Amino acid sequence: MLNILFSAKPAAWDEYEKPLNAAFKAAGLQANLSRDHAPEDVDYIIFTPSGPVKDFTPFTKTKAVMGLWAGVETIVDNPTLTQPLCRLVDESLTAGMVEWVTGHTLRHHLGMDLHITRQDGVWRDTIVPPVAANRPVTILGIGALGAACGQALHALGFPVTGWSRSSKDIPNIRCLHGDEGLREALTGAQVVILLLPQTPQTENILNSETLSLTKKGSFVINPGRGPLIDDAALLAAIDSGQVAHGTLDVFRTEPLPQDDPYWAHPQVTVTPHIASTTRPETAATVITENIQRGEAGKPFRYLVDRSLGY
Repeated sequence: MLNILFSAKPAAWDEYEKPLNAAFKAAGLQANLSRDHAPEDVDYIIFTPSGPVKDFTPFTKTKAVMGLWAGVETIVDNPTLTQPLCRLVDESLTAGMVEWVTGHTLRHHLGMDLHITRQDGVWRDTIVPPVAANRPVTILGIGALGAACGQALHALGFPVTGWSRSSKDIPNIRCLHGDEGLREALTGAQVVILLLPQTPQTENILNSETLSLTKKGSFVINPGRGPLIDDAALLAAIDSGQVAHGTLDVFRTEPLPQDDPYWAHPQVTVTPHIASTTRPETAATVITENIQRGEAGKPFRYLVDRSLGY
């Protein structure tokens, strides 16, 4: 019998207890899922940073920590966490992100805001968007989520460039990497989508210099992490016309304070960190399969590289 500790907010326990136990049963995994196991008895931890476990030192028997979130930036540098750490890669989370990203890309590409928000009696038949083939899109961050979004946008006809810190080869996406690759990826981009992890190297990756490389009147879409953007630089770029609109789902401080200038800016759309979320049923299956791998002596999937921070 495996002792599995669930360390997250109480509301998450209400969502996940039944799906996790159902997944364990369906897989034939003998597991005792609880929020109250003694640390020295715990085989696996199912974890979010908002849960009660902050010090992993007492968990001497624990084989791995299974994250319920895709992001690990708030835990990866914890010096007490010496156990393997796995982030969550979930097909439902990926599907939700693809839908949100493609929806907002098409919204800006088609100029939908003009017609939705300006029902003022003016017939603007001279404003016609280009076809998708003439609207280059750049995705900063082409991991599982970025690659999936890139494939969906390619299928709609957009030329897609992806950038990552290290070299990648993904069908249908022009892949660039490194500092020079970043400049090339952003030069002339009309839509910039941020799906990078938050690390010291990616903080403020969109700043006054990099924003100036995009095509004047570009669109910025950020469902990744708030600190990827220099907020003052983005607002300045919007006010100058370099950026036509920013659609932002993540912020340095969440909830976004009521007095934040993003709220009132007519060329900024704020969504409350809803671009995609973990679905309990599918997440439970992913976690169960990873625990089974550990028990079978196989390498864990989605293992975090501590040196890279993701």
